[in-house]
Amino acid sequence: MSVNDTAHNNNSTWNRQVYHRLKLALSLGLRRQLFLAVCDDLHLRNQVAARLHSTLAYPVGQVLYQSSNAQENSTPAYPRLVTLRLNLNDPDPIVQINQWLANYPPPIVGASKDTPGRPFPVPAFQIVGVEHLTKQPVATQRLFLHYLRLSEQYFSTQESGRFLESNLLLWIPRPWLSAIKQSAPQFWRSRTGVFVFAGEPTPATQNSGYPERFSRSGSLDLGNIEQSILDESVNQEELRTAATGLNFENNSDFPAEIQGNGIHKTQEVSPSTADLLKVAPQQQESTTRYGSGSNNQSLSSLSYVSSELTELVIATINTNTAQNTEDYLQPQQILLEIEKLHEKQVSAEILAEAYHRLGTLYRLRIEQGESTLENLMVAIIAYQEAISYDESSPQLPDILNDLGTLYWMLYRTPPNSEEGQTYIDQAIEFYQLALKMISPQTHLETYARVQNNLGTAYGDLARFSHPSENWQQAILAYSEALSYRTAEMDSLKYAACQNNLGTAYWHLGQYNQPIVHLKKAIAAYNEALVHYNPEEEPLKYGMIQNNIGTACWNLAQYEQPAQNLQRAIVVYSDALKYRTPANVPSACAATQNNLGTAYWHLANLSQTTKEARQKYLKLCISAYEEAIALAHSLSGTSLSFDLLASYNNLGLAHYQLVIDKSFNGEKAIRSQHLEIALDNHLQALNGLSKQPEAYQTTFAYVVKTIRAFHNELGIQGQNLALSKVPSQLLPEILSKL
Repeated sequence: MSVNDTAHNNNSTWNRQVYHRLKLALSLGLRRQLFLAVCDDLHLRNQVAARLHSTLAYPVGQVLYQSSNAQENSTPAYPRLVTLRLNLNDPDPIVQINQWLANYPPPIVGASKDTPGRPFPVPAFQIVGVEHLTKQPVATQRLFLHYLRLSEQYFSTQESGRFLESNLLLWIPRPWLSAIKQSAPQFWRSRTGVFVFAGEPTPATQNSGYPERFSRSGSLDLGNIEQSILDESVNQEELRTAATGLNFENNSDFPAEIQGNGIHKTQEVSPSTADLLKVAPQQQESTTRYGSGSNNQSLSSLSYVSSELTELVIATINTNTAQNTEDYLQPQQILLEIEKLHEKQVSAEILAEAYHRLGTLYRLRIEQGESTLENLMVAIIAYQEAISYDESSPQLPDILNDLGTLYWMLYRTPPNSEEGQTYIDQAIEFYQLALKMISPQTHLETYARVQNNLGTAYGDLARFSHPSENWQQAILAYSEALSYRTAEMDSLKYAACQNNLGTAYWHLGQYNQPIVHLKKAIAAYNEALVHYNPEEEPLKYGMIQNNIGTACWNLAQYEQPAQNLQRAIVVYSDALKYRTPANVPSACAATQNNLGTAYWHLANLSQTTKEARQKYLKLCISAYEEAIALAHSLSGTSLSFDLLASYNNLGLAHYQLVIDKSFNGEKAIRSQHLEIALDNHLQALNGLSKQPEAYQTTFAYVVKTIRAFHNELGIQGQNLALSKVPSQLLPEILSKL
């Protein structure tokens, strides 16, 4: 295979992933969503836009979980997605949308003598043809950007009464993406998601625009998508709290936990497994004998099952050739069975059960680690079809909970795109719908499970908007779960939920009432710790000890600093008994990094004696050295703390040890410490070329360390320091000495 072939395959894989995410984002039914699709290859753009139109304009199997929409579905010929070509004479997308709606207003459904009825949902709009603006006069191009600035109000979150009730998908080439960022910044900030397709630029000619007719033959190839398997834990963004020249970095890649800003959440990624229906294989001897080609061909001829679901199932079959024959054929056997049930016009309940079996099959595969994009989508579509056929199923609360978790996993599945908030919103909606249908008196275990999952979703939503409010919602959900999930019922699930509650309190403490909320976080973590046996659950036990240490360190910034830092050091040290280099080296490195930071702060308290300061600085150095050494041994492994910050922190500790008046080392020892300090700062500086602010801070550390060489060791020491500095830095350094 040539290099070009490899690049083409990589682009195809990427584009399929982006297409699936874009289609799902448009399918969620949320309002006032602004999506930007970036594509330089007009042929590919035409294929994707045509596929979206053919799939979404008149979709099969609408989700009917919010209300009874039987009349809605029977309303003929009113689209859910409308494709418009930008009017180059007056390039105002909002005017074009409003004009279309004026000409084709949503029909009224459900009207009778007693009820006035309600309008059909407003469709989403995709706008193509922006690439042709490049050949228009500059005035026309500026007019388009002017219209985008004016349209900002339609996507505002403020009450203005001028909302655009529809969703907008605007197709643009990359040059126009840059122009919009610069010239319509508020419009850019109002975006819900940006979907970037890979492809070579195509010259914009009058014949390369959007086709007048939609062709199924030009649709995207939904073949194999190689997707990294999602573990039961995922890292959230790192904690970076600047403190007196040191960055407090506290996370780890500890398995089986979700981490958030230094605090770890034990997550039930796979709720309700016990409640799911067991899949009845119902193997058919005739189809068991077929090879993959024959079965794919039979699936491609289905007429009742939606083509989107069929193609996704085929894609999952193509990516699972290593499975044994029964597992390999099971999805298509269920799909063929569904097709026959449609042909026989069986009851809606029987169809719902068949779709539910298909969703459950993929759900169980996902729980076993096969959380690929296609598997997630098949499970989602199958469950949604099951709901559309039977809204009164007793399994509906569990299905809604499962759909919430599947959308949450979709948000967590790489590549983690900007539209992630849309998926979390959908997950929360499904969880809330499930809770409306049950009570703890009738569905105790399910109720507690859904509340726990809802708390996790709100915590993720806090990354995108209104963090204080969303963390408060997470606390309410976790607390509600703990009202019904007791330690006597299931001690490990109880402990996991207490840990999640502690995490939520820790995050809320970053925004308001830090002392109150950090103390509640520590209390929740301690309650969780009681129910973990360190011999049986050493990694989780160490994880929660690490969390307690972080909360104590944080509390030390507000009250009783010496006492709380000492508590942090004790629990970090205890955590390291279980987070060892052999068991979990990345987690061990993160806790060592935290321990070094705690020692550094303790050394710098005003009440710390001179003798104790020297002791704490040496312990600080030892912890940072261990963290950095472990990080080097994990070459290629993603770290959950900032290694460059650790270099700087280690350098500062060596520097401070030497300049401290109580330091009694000889010149050779002083020189050794300063050389190590300079080496670490230069190591950090080398990696910060693309971070101007951090680069300048580290550069100042370098200059300060060279001055210390002169002050402690004279001109000979300064010359030694300068000999270690890269030649390109010397002119600027010499000008500052």
